[in-house]
Amino acid sequence: MINHSNENVLMDDANSPELDKKLLGMVSEDFVKVSDQLKEASYQIRKRGFSEHPVFVASKSDVEIGVLLLASTELSNLWNYRATFLQEFIDRNLVGKESEELFKENYRNPDEYCCLFVVHGNFAGFIFVPYPED
Repeated sequence: MINHSNENVLMDDANSPELDKKLLGMVSEDFVKVSDQLKEASYQIRKRGFSEHPVFVASKSDVEIGVLLLASTELSNLWNYRATFLQEFIDRNLVGKESEELFKENYRNPDEYCCLFVVHGNFAGFIFVPYPED
């Protein structure tokens, strides 16, 4: 599932067709370094009742979505990770209100997958990355 921010429309697809393999590789390689922290943050967001739909914004540049969780180079990672949830995307009209239910229907199990909103160059979209198995 992907949100094209400029269209406010969700596509029923696991990851964006515009997400090229090189970018997916870069994100995945960096994600492994921070996955334990993101998984714990996801659990805490849900346990404390903030949202059942945590989202982590991954970018190399500064973006003003969510709260900074991990700065680049903090854990030898190259990307910044910010914690937020679906409601902020709706409030900012990055996900259209009409797409909220579709987003929730396609949101993957947060104990197994991390929902990342990747911002890199001209690409901005949601991807679901499986947490590494212990």
